[in-house]
Amino acid sequence: MSKKPLVSIVMGSDSDLEIMREAGKSLDEFGIAFEMDVTSAHRSPDRTADYARQAAGRGIRVIIAGAGGAAHLAGVIAAHTTLPVIGVPIPSTPLQGMDSLLAIVQMPAGIPVATVAIGKPGATNAGILAAQIIGLSDAGVAKKLVGHKEKLARGVEEKSKKMRSSH
Repeated sequence: MSKKPLVSIVMGSDSDLEIMREAGKSLDEFGIAFEMDVTSAHRSPDRTADYARQAAGRGIRVIIAGAGGAAHLAGVIAAHTTLPVIGVPIPSTPLQGMDSLLAIVQMPAGIPVATVAIGKPGATNAGILAAQIIGLSDAGVAKKLVGHKEKLARGVEEKSKKMRSSH
């Protein structure tokens, strides 16, 4: 029996999948079930609005939205839900994601979208941020987040030790 998804990862195009998979990998690390879908703020605005309005009723607690170019997906979703929305800028144009970053981060007051870095690092962090939000009310996820931070610290210590011993 599969767990009911708590996070929805959505993207404006299937060409964004390679980047957005990184959010899924982060969620897998914390044992958080998620779903993935494609919807477009511009090409399928009614579908996008319905998706956003229905997400909470399906048990979704956080939405991660990746989009490139004009990158309106996260903002349109945030306009139609009270769930936390995390925007991932996709580097899909000659501007290498700066256009997407600026579009996502400039939400008007009252319609927040948490915005992460451009591309794969941002998608990874979006998954971790979603886990942190869920960890506020899930002790098991919170404990895994502590383990994640400890693992990061151990990695730094190992690199430091290696560097010091090579000089």
